[in-house]
Amino acid sequence: MLDIQKRLSNSFYAFLALPSTAMGFALSVQIAALSWLLTYQYGLEISDIGLVWATGPIAGILGQVIIGIISDNVWVWNGRRRVFIVIGGTLASLMLLALPNLGIIQAAMGLEAILGIAILISMVLDLSINVSFNPTRSIIADVTPEGRERTKGYTWMQTISGTFGVLSYFIGATLGNITLIYFGAGLVFFFSVIPPFFVKEPKYLGRYGEDEEEIAKEAAEDEFPGSINEASLAEILKSIRPLWGFLIYGIYAIIKRLSGFEFPGYWFEVIALGASVLLIAEALFKSEEGKSKEEAGKIGFQKVLAAHSFSWIGAQSMFIYFFAFVDFQIPGLSNEGVGDVVNWSFFSLNLVAAIIPVLALEPLANRFGRVKTHAWSLVIMAIGYASIVFLGNSPFILYILMAVVGIGWASIISLPFAIMSQKIAQNKMGLYMGLFNLSVVLPQLVSSFAVGEIVESAEAKTILLVICSVTVAFSAVAWFMVKEPKDELTENPVLMDQKIDEELK
Repeated sequence: MLDIQKRLSNSFYAFLALPSTAMGFALSVQIAALSWLLTYQYGLEISDIGLVWATGPIAGILGQVIIGIISDNVWVWNGRRRVFIVIGGTLASLMLLALPNLGIIQAAMGLEAILGIAILISMVLDLSINVSFNPTRSIIADVTPEGRERTKGYTWMQTISGTFGVLSYFIGATLGNITLIYFGAGLVFFFSVIPPFFVKEPKYLGRYGEDEEEIAKEAAEDEFPGSINEASLAEILKSIRPLWGFLIYGIYAIIKRLSGFEFPGYWFEVIALGASVLLIAEALFKSEEGKSKEEAGKIGFQKVLAAHSFSWIGAQSMFIYFFAFVDFQIPGLSNEGVGDVVNWSFFSLNLVAAIIPVLALEPLANRFGRVKTHAWSLVIMAIGYASIVFLGNSPFILYILMAVVGIGWASIISLPFAIMSQKIAQNKMGLYMGLFNLSVVLPQLVSSFAVGEIVESAEAKTILLVICSVTVAFSAVAWFMVKEPKDELTENPVLMDQKIDEELK
């Protein structure tokens, strides 16, 4: 084990964040280049672009849950998460290389429709990212104790990942999206293949700070001690009850898009939205008081799912269709000019998202609580979106307001992981990290299909930012109803003594 890992130093947190940074950078490249590439190089319509982006949530539904369950129960290359990070990162790198070469791939395969090739490459890319994303996040919880140290792990993850995200948009804005894609392919490969071999993973989950030899004696007959999740489909569906409305809509939307079948009017969409709001409200109003630790944890986990979901409609819709808003709001821009404004806007957003997690969010979360800090960050994000609707009619103003939005974005991709990880059993981290990801990917299907249809049909593309502001504001209200998780460190005298000794040294 590296000395920096033993001491849980800041340099270890930065090093631990590199695999997650690789996957985040792959997503940044996808966000910066995919919609632009498909629109201006391959001539796809907004609805077709939404269909391509829908492959991501579909891959997330399958990839993160399945890989989460498997990674909890294997031990390969002296680790649970390592093999998935390496394989997923390698595949993601190869798929990035394929993005600017869709035409060549199309010609080589003898196909006529570029849309099918784009969907295939995007699906494999997203599946590769999702194969790695769950393990890159789970490993942070595996090697850190609950409480402030784990919060530091996830805020450092966002700071390092966000810094490279800023770099991605800077490269896209100054050197072009094609250069960005090739640079990203190399970075994703090295950051996902090398660091995992230098992080020592615990073989016994949920036993942080204890002697592994002693644990081994207790569990000598267990092939994978500490990893006991045998999740049935019924248990998984029960766990994600607040997301059933999103799930039902996602299935219908995919069938509708691929087969042409649809119910008249928008009654199905309205019913699905109503069901989502009711199920989320039901979860939020459940009480954890008087319940067993396991039952309270399940209720708490469902509350986190409920609160987190709507924020991703706002975030993902912005990433997919922001180019359409810029094209409408700032007329006269060339195709390259639209791409530049989008890249600089996302540069501004990610610059803030890279700076504040360690400098502001982690200290504020330690003082006021992770839940309140996150909820108020979303309030600021919703205000930022609303301000863009009324004021975002020039690039300079747009960059400033996107920086405001970046406060909420920084929190969305850091604090909820720390909150969620303390609501569930440590030995099921991979499983629940995958289920938690459903609160990201199922709402993303709403962005890909429902929001895409609205934006395409609306003459004023400002409707996009209205949707973003309303959904994020709803999420903020929901988060205020989530109970702050207790820190295991404060309840475990052994861990507390160890922490005091380390600080004294």
